[in-house]
Amino acid sequence: MKIVIAGAGEVGSHLAKMLSNEANDITVIDNNQERLDALSLNTDVITVEGNPSAIHTLQEAGVGKADLFIAVNPSDSQDVNIVSAILAKKLGSKKVTARINNEEYLTYENKYLFTEMGIDLLFYPEKIASNEIVDLLKRTASSDSLDFARGKLQLAVFKLEEDSPLLGMNMADFSNAAAEEGLKYRVVAISRNNETIIPKFDTKFKYHDLVFIISKREGMDMLMKYIGKKNIEVDSVMILGGSPIGEMVARLLSKQLTSIKLIEMNKEKCIDLSEKLPDNVIVVNGDGRNSDMLLEESIRDYDAFIAVTNSSETNILACVAAKRLGIARTIAEVENIEYIRLAESMGVDAVINKKLITAGRIFKFTLSNKVRFIKYMSGTNAEVLEYIVAPESEITKHQLKDTDFPKNAIIGGVIRGNESFIAVGDTQIQAYDRVAVFALPEAAKDVDQFFK
Repeated sequence: MKIVIAGAGEVGSHLAKMLSNEANDITVIDNNQERLDALSLNTDVITVEGNPSAIHTLQEAGVGKADLFIAVNPSDSQDVNIVSAILAKKLGSKKVTARINNEEYLTYENKYLFTEMGIDLLFYPEKIASNEIVDLLKRTASSDSLDFARGKLQLAVFKLEEDSPLLGMNMADFSNAAAEEGLKYRVVAISRNNETIIPKFDTKFKYHDLVFIISKREGMDMLMKYIGKKNIEVDSVMILGGSPIGEMVARLLSKQLTSIKLIEMNKEKCIDLSEKLPDNVIVVNGDGRNSDMLLEESIRDYDAFIAVTNSSETNILACVAAKRLGIARTIAEVENIEYIRLAESMGVDAVINKKLITAGRIFKFTLSNKVRFIKYMSGTNAEVLEYIVAPESEITKHQLKDTDFPKNAIIGGVIRGNESFIAVGDTQIQAYDRVAVFALPEAAKDVDQFFK
């Protein structure tokens, strides 16, 4: 697949690296040669220096023959992204998508307007991240979670602490013990020391493992109880950072919670936020990296702490400090992917990364039209995919145990009409089933072939 990416910033560079690993033909446009040079040092891409909204630059990059055009210049270049995406479509790109920074564009009427102009997808990474943070506050027992078919099946990620009943067990032990409790679930992956493992029956659980488990909705509470986890009620939240994510989270939570406090270092931004945010959001000017300042602002009275400044290091350290001060739930925005496991090992409960969130939305365009969505979950480089099964596709021809499914992928669950069930060896997938798949990056293309 020929893909042209406009923008070699953090998001664009991550997408280029990820998509080049899938044997795609990648061209990256940017008006900053230094960014292009840094990207080409470790990624197999063609680079074009120039203005991505200039027709001659787009033609030089070959957008007329592109299967996919992605406009991901930084968030302050929204107009450039929209113009370049529209031009790319008119010049011949089959599908185009653009990063935006304006919620107004995402209303139903306005999305239709942009579709009429030729843009197949608009995405606002900060908005997606804000929604994910709010969802994470509803499920505090897990470090990440995902619903299939409005929650009929649920995928949750649990971190094994020193008191976890699973420590020392292998998969077979866990399966037998859980069966006695009447639990129906499937462990689809274990993330350990920066490696994602598709587990076998003799795979043992270890301290600080991140365990990815799919369960039916009605079985999740019992499963959490069995592995020693429970949700806490969150009614008050302290937010560090008046970034777009911080502002959107505060606005969303103001409709649900009684007490919200937002701390921001920049005095002018504080004044602006205090005027724009609802009355039940208290805005404080101060340095939230200082534990004494957090204590002065009564951090111990809050149920959760969210750090979304522009610095990954600040966010991690602030969450560690909040944890030591007794906060039960901490969430950090960590944009440096190498720091994600570090944050989790230091005790941060959940991590948000805009690049990973965006990658899932974009990667969907490189697979068949049978995949409904893709998500990259924190703590792993693997992909979670939901497929609608095509009639006569390869996956429908045999029971799962007799299917030569890629070894680096696993089918976790199936939704059939109003029913949902955990996939096992004698499961027979049928046409139009919705199937939840967990796959390592190298297996994604092979998995896709089974559902066409």
